[in-house]
Amino acid sequence: MIKRIFLGLAFTAVLAGCASGVKLDDVPVEDKSGKNVTATVPNTGTSTQSQVTTVDATNRPTDTMGPANVARIVYFDYDSYVIKPEFQSLIESHARFLKANAGRKIAIEGHTDERGGREYNLALGQRRAEAVRRAMGLLGVGDNQVEAVSFGKEKPANPGSDEASWAQNRRAEIAYR
Repeated sequence: MIKRIFLGLAFTAVLAGCASGVKLDDVPVEDKSGKNVTATVPNTGTSTQSQVTTVDATNRPTDTMGPANVARIVYFDYDSYVIKPEFQSLIESHARFLKANAGRKIAIEGHTDERGGREYNLALGQRRAEAVRRAMGLLGVGDNQVEAVSFGKEKPANPGSDEASWAQNRRAEIAYR
């Protein structure tokens, strides 16, 4: 009896969650010219005026991609998440840029080579991303500016199955948002 009540409540909750107030018969007006658009509101006969302007995507700030002429990839040894000394200056450059541009945010994406299980590689990729995030934190970058995520072996930089390919896949990438 109680099982049927819970089943009925669960079914009702699912149906209520699927309900939508969106009218599927109304077709939105779409004008990509960037000029003023006059549209008639369905079922009312009234018209509205839209003030849409175009956005010039070519006139963006020059710092949208981070510091100029600085690499964005930190490479790691096999089965390791220790940052090599040769990547310290790269991390310092990005940290200086982020401190000077407090509104900017980055995602540090951890990756591994194809060897090992999926769960293990996701954890190792996360440790690599977190290692770079902690290094930037020690240099004064706020936690609200940095997100560490792992892709494990799911997004290889080089799909090969040799040591040179694997070395390119053991990495943490800095992606500006």
